[in-house]
Amino acid sequence: MGVFVIKQTKAGAFMFNLKAKNGEVIASSQQYKAIGSCKKGIRSVMKNSTAADIEDQTVENYEVKKNPKFEVYLDAKGETRFRLRAANGQNICHGEGYSSKRSCLNGIASIRKNAPDAEIKLELDQ
Repeated sequence: MGVFVIKQTKAGAFMFNLKAKNGEVIASSQQYKAIGSCKKGIRSVMKNSTAADIEDQTVENYEVKKNPKFEVYLDAKGETRFRLRAANGQNICHGEGYSSKRSCLNGIASIRKNAPDAEIKLELDQ
């Protein structure tokens, strides 16, 4: 089981990281102005990660999927990344850059496994 860790940025905003059992970060959020909004984002990841289809934007003429969905894409450095979009199309989390599509898809599988029942921890004093 994974854990969502909420942190406060130096600018006073809040964000979360989803960590796997081994402590590795598998997804990160945007910054939120309020901790309640951050927790709402976590609940959205918990709900949408298992229902989301995968839209592979790395292939030509890819099939556009309905939200919620994981978008797999290439960044400016040529690394494969993903982002999870909620049912309303909002970007609710993203992954790091991976050297291969297979590693990126493994990251998505890890979110699906770890997010639904993950506990939530606050690390606001660090």
